[in-house]
Amino acid sequence: MFAEYLNGCDLHALLCVCEDYHPFPRRQSRDAWHALPEDKRRQVFEWGKEAERGYPMVTATQFLAFCRTGDRQAYETPYFARRHMLMGAALAECLADDGTYLDSVIDGLWCICEETTWVLSAHNGSDHPGRPPMNERPLPDAANPYVDLFAAQTAATLADILYLLEDQFDRVSPLIARRVRQEIDRRVVTPFMTHDDFWWMGMIRKDVCNWTPWILSNVIDVLLLLERDGWRRSEGVTRALRMLDSYLAVLPEDGGCDEGAGYFNMAGAALFDALESVYAATNGRVSFFDEPLIRKIAMFPLHAHIAGRYFINFADCDAQPLLDGERIARFGMRTKQPELERFGAWLEGRRTSVRSVDTPQMSRVLQRLFMPEAQTEEPKGKPFSALPNLQVFAWRRGGLYVAAKGGHNGESHNHNDIGNFIVYADGEPEIIDVGNCVYTAKTFGAERYELMNTHSKNHNVPLIGGMEQVCGRQHAAKDVRADENGVRMDIAGAYPDHVISLIRELNVDKDGLTVSDEVTLDKAEDVTFTLMLRHEPTIQNGHAVFGKLSMTFDPAMTVSLEEIPVTDARMAKNFPGSVWRLGITSGEGKTHQIKVEIRRA
Repeated sequence: MFAEYLNGCDLHALLCVCEDYHPFPRRQSRDAWHALPEDKRRQVFEWGKEAERGYPMVTATQFLAFCRTGDRQAYETPYFARRHMLMGAALAECLADDGTYLDSVIDGLWCICEETTWVLSAHNGSDHPGRPPMNERPLPDAANPYVDLFAAQTAATLADILYLLEDQFDRVSPLIARRVRQEIDRRVVTPFMTHDDFWWMGMIRKDVCNWTPWILSNVIDVLLLLERDGWRRSEGVTRALRMLDSYLAVLPEDGGCDEGAGYFNMAGAALFDALESVYAATNGRVSFFDEPLIRKIAMFPLHAHIAGRYFINFADCDAQPLLDGERIARFGMRTKQPELERFGAWLEGRRTSVRSVDTPQMSRVLQRLFMPEAQTEEPKGKPFSALPNLQVFAWRRGGLYVAAKGGHNGESHNHNDIGNFIVYADGEPEIIDVGNCVYTAKTFGAERYELMNTHSKNHNVPLIGGMEQVCGRQHAAKDVRADENGVRMDIAGAYPDHVISLIRELNVDKDGLTVSDEVTLDKAEDVTFTLMLRHEPTIQNGHAVFGKLSMTFDPAMTVSLEEIPVTDARMAKNFPGSVWRLGITSGEGKTHQIKVEIRRA
């Protein structure tokens, strides 16, 4: 899409010069800063004071913790704290405009410029020839900079701060801005312009993910704000847009994100950031917002919304992700989809903080600060919603919300969960996907499927003779058929070869749903129908009650129940206390028919 467009236009002629690019008000735009609502002003000043405590140390041993123990937080906690504190001080100085916070901003910039690397310890990966494997490089090589998510994001945050306050820095010393520019260029811009072998570029690997739009949106931001060489600026933006084609190539035609709604901030919304920056820097003369796929990508968070803060949380996704309403609203506006614009405005209206909803990203905070106040009603979801290529489907009936998935077990942030489904009642979770956990070395390593949240046994899918699903793209659902009344799929391919057929069918009506599994095996084994429950059930004679739901099943089946205390900090934000695993097991045989009916209690 982007390459084809660029082949027919002169982007250099269309881009405005660096000095004319104004994505948000500078410090000098006093009317805009004075016009901020009092609540936002108060929050900014409170945020700005945090830097007065002093910026935390980032140490070699904190960086080493990832290779030594798998701990990411030892390094990431002070790393992100520095950037949050710097952002708060910079915003407070723009608002006060009297030098009160200027030294704190300068100290923060200097601290970050002195860091050996802007790359996270978990991302100190092998991406181009000559770099040794992970276990042989526990520390970063300052002479060989790599560009990961947060190197790019740090560069963009520092570029945004220069845009806001560079003239103030120059009054202290012109070496401040010069140093920041040099570090941004050395660590991010030059590696981006000279390398083709970073995996997220899509040139040596085709299985890209959110890294591609996330990094490239920040690189584009940096180039448009700082690069004074017009030809290098246009060349870099062109290069970034061409790379974005590799991201579009891995997305399904329905625009769905297999990484889950929680990743939309850094996937679809990051793509929007990149396209919006180019749109603004060309005065709207370069626009991709009418493209059908871009419009579908924009709509994904609305498709995934359940109620309130809850979203479908298949894969590594929180059940209550903090989605960026401002970005979603503007994406809806640009793509001319009013329902999405209203949804984003409603999300943003629920916010109580001016801070970033995710990792520190200065541009998003600035856009949010200057977004007009908006209050809208929560949107009413559709009775049936389908992402047929992603194979995610959802139904609303009589206060119940049901979502189910097919797909394959080689998805980005994959869980072994083909055939999984969730049920909410009156906007509250009942049959759940436990979602995400705190990331460690295991999360994206060989031991991923040892984690509690990725196991088949901790999803609402069958176990065959106690065996779980198998990971890999080839293990996929087939013959998936869905409509407004339910879905039918063969999920045998997710299991070992002796599973000949496993037809899972969900039928949804005005009173609830019926789930049935028809299983054919080439040897006699039992089958366990597994449910993950938010509330402890009471079970008696083929009847279970949990929360607002009741369930009936064959009383001849064997029932097991396990309480699982939620000890992971990230999971506990969504499901504090405990969750329960309910198993309903048939006797051994080569054929099985298991049927459960789920209704309101």
